[in-house]
Amino acid sequence: MFGEAIAGVAESFEMTPALPAFYTPIEYRIKWTTLPWEAEEAYKLRRAVFCIEQGIFMGDDRDEIDDRAQQLVAVSCIAGIPEQVVGTVRIHEEAPGVWHGSRLAVHAAFRRHGKIGATLIRLAVTSAHALGCKTFLAHVQSQNVPLFRALHWDALEQEMMHGRSHHLMQAQLDHYPPCAAPRSGFVTQARSGS
Repeated sequence: MFGEAIAGVAESFEMTPALPAFYTPIEYRIKWTTLPWEAEEAYKLRRAVFCIEQGIFMGDDRDEIDDRAQQLVAVSCIAGIPEQVVGTVRIHEEAPGVWHGSRLAVHAAFRRHGKIGATLIRLAVTSAHALGCKTFLAHVQSQNVPLFRALHWDALEQEMMHGRSHHLMQAQLDHYPPCAAPRSGFVTQARSGS
């Protein structure tokens, strides 16, 4: 009897189609970091993008702002369960009512999935807005200026930072209503066909 049960299980596995070798998550949660693993993975992603891929920093990109900044993450989800950090940005209040966003990074394999960067920007500004932000600024690499303009940001000036052309940009806060629940954040879906 036990042997027949095993044979029946084996047959059902043989009839089950194989899972695809490449799986793309269909959902991403964009939120404030709430767990230590999220923060550590965000720092690893920043090192991969800013130190290895872009070569802007040697070894590590962390600085004194990290001690007072709020880290945000984009986490890919499989069946609603968090899997990995695929994007990050940090925000901090520089002066009363003046907030800054920096270190926006999206994993290279996920840059065309579900508007991850745009949703990180949206949560960064809306959560700062809920905390009394009157002005939200960011130094944006020149190649990313079109994205920020499409998201209702104004370029204030151009300057060189870390050997690269950047634009100081300001968010139009009227396009970013306050988000009072940044720890749960937003969910974005992957584009079909991605």
